[in-house]
Amino acid sequence: MSAEEPVEPGPDDDLEDRPSRSARKRAAEGLQKLGVRLVRLREVELQALSLPDELRAAIREAQRLRGPAIARQHQYIGRLMRTIDPEPIERALANRAGDLLPRGKMSR
Repeated sequence: MSAEEPVEPGPDDDLEDRPSRSARKRAAEGLQKLGVRLVRLREVELQALSLPDELRAAIREAQRLRGPAIARQHQYIGRLMRTIDPEPIERALANRAGDLLPRGKMSR
């Protein structure tokens, strides 16, 4: 092959565009932690969020489970979380946390 011939792109050429395996694992772990936060919510708070039915059912199941089974259910919830946009959920939880912050004394 001479230096003037064009080189055809290989299967490894788009590796730079993909996130690394570690980055993907961090993202998946973050979504799982978000799912665990959802498990801790009360039913009324869950109803205020627009969640897919399958995710809502998995959260209810996690709330029912105890012992080692809960860890596996958290992983399942994390997998379901990868199929949805987490931004609206994160915003809703942040707003909820803002509502729970202690208020300072109001001056008159």
